[in-house]
Amino acid sequence: MRKMGTQRAAVAMAALGTLLAALSGCGGAAHGDAGENGAGAKAAPARARTALPGIGDRLHRRIPADSRQVVAVYGDGKDSPDSTVVLYTKHGNSWDRTRSWPAHNGKKGWTADHHEGDRRSPVGVFTLTDAGGVLADPGARLPYTRDPSFAAPRWWAESHWHDFDYVIAIDYNRVKGRPPNDPARPEGETKGGGIWLHMDHGSGTSACVSLSRTAMEYLLRTLDPDRHPVVVMGDRADLKA
Repeated sequence: MRKMGTQRAAVAMAALGTLLAALSGCGGAAHGDAGENGAGAKAAPARARTALPGIGDRLHRRIPADSRQVVAVYGDGKDSPDSTVVLYTKHGNSWDRTRSWPAHNGKKGWTADHHEGDRRSPVGVFTLTDAGGVLADPGARLPYTRDPSFAAPRWWAESHWHDFDYVIAIDYNRVKGRPPNDPARPEGETKGGGIWLHMDHGSGTSACVSLSRTAMEYLLRTLDPDRHPVVVMGDRADLKA
């Protein structure tokens, strides 16, 4: 009798183990399949929830995992100087559209291989770590350097004189943690540099992205080092690739 009781207990334990394994499968792989790939599932795929509009996998993968702010620059066309800037803020797994503004980029459009003097803005994902300008700090969260040397040369057209009243350095061929007007170009002079978000003068730039004063003030007061902001920039076709 004692032997039969032991056998029955062993069978019961085996059955319980099988049941727990089945339940574990429903809560793991089976649940994931139903939530992301099931025919009648209501939940969107995880990738769709975290994707930025109009940004393809190639550039999306280059956005740092800890970034919670993205300034997306959507160029109208590969050879166009016109663009739209959208600020996205990440909450949980979702990127929320916060603000948008009309903008300008390089006079000749965009390139994936920017070089000094080509008058095209570089396509890519770049961090935003430093700011500055001619004017006093408007309440920037990024480190801000006020310096009269930011001022555009007075031999430029008068419409350009206030271009650099406010600037945010785009970390393309520059040393992070230094003022935007630091001339160091670690990857060489021919690769270009000094590419900023700055004040708009109503037309294309040498390679920078330009926005209204209102937009620049908003970005300066909003971009937060603790949220690891980046800019994702390019013409719409390149951004989607």
